[in-house]
Amino acid sequence: MSFPVHRLRRLRKTELLRGLVRETPLSGANFVYPMFVRPGSNIRQEVSSMPGVFQQSADKIVEDCREVELLGIPGVILFGLPETKDARGASSLQKDGVVQRAIEAIRKAKLNLIVITDVCLCEYTDHGHCGVIENGEVANDATLGILAEQALSHARAGADIVAPSDMMDGRVGAIRETLDEHKFENIAILSYAAKYCSGFYGPFREAAQSAPQFGDRRSYQMDPGNVREALKEVELDLEEGADMVMVKPALAYLDVIRRVRDAFDVPVGAYNVSGEYAMVKAAAQKGWLDEQRVVLEIVTGIQRAGAEIILTYHAKDVARWLKAC
Repeated sequence: MSFPVHRLRRLRKTELLRGLVRETPLSGANFVYPMFVRPGSNIRQEVSSMPGVFQQSADKIVEDCREVELLGIPGVILFGLPETKDARGASSLQKDGVVQRAIEAIRKAKLNLIVITDVCLCEYTDHGHCGVIENGEVANDATLGILAEQALSHARAGADIVAPSDMMDGRVGAIRETLDEHKFENIAILSYAAKYCSGFYGPFREAAQSAPQFGDRRSYQMDPGNVREALKEVELDLEEGADMVMVKPALAYLDVIRRVRDAFDVPVGAYNVSGEYAMVKAAAQKGWLDEQRVVLEIVTGIQRAGAEIILTYHAKDVARWLKAC
């Protein structure tokens, strides 16, 4: 039997009824808020292409983290803008590096937050690539030890989770081995397992000052046309010791999120990246769309696709909107 016996609109009549039967309820409990740390004090500089997102000194990061905690967002991920850059990203390993100082400041403030750190070299190298350069190319194996030492320095500073985003082969295994050797076996790894070479990263490169000075990242980030390769990347990272995996970007790769979710019984994250954020902000400023409605639809779609962890610059706004409901 079908219509008129079955009327699907019966369960759409009121907001209370729609909420009662909603298959994918949103909650701030699965958000991670990205933050950009820079040297100095009392610094809070807005990123021109990302309204509402700031480069901040560690003291301002702590203030922002207090708000994140109050909004019920469980975690932040930190990206560093160092004082100096060189060919090998040496400043990323320093005990008093920008990210390390920010971690320590958050810990000193006794905030109830999960602190995740991005592990990569692009923000720290003078050439802007995610690994060291040898013979004009990004050298995979020569980069692994530096990434592992960077992750170790973050763990020593007090990070809960390290998140390698470089896309070097074998980096998860190198990081896991180094952490375990130094008694940090309980530090989790959230791997950017399927990170695509995407045009959606443009605003981030302004925020993190990490644009490559020559060439591009196609030789190590994934080709947008591939999904079977993404599953292989995830499989290998899990074999090497990743505890969680991530797909990045989110909106153009919802099918990849779903395939990863269906294939692997581990927590799956997705990064709602800077370009996705900037598009919504720009259109909202023009009055071309309803920002709140569109953002809630976007994060619901990412969660519906299978992501349990959503890294998004919209996190604070979404948490406020959900609290107001």
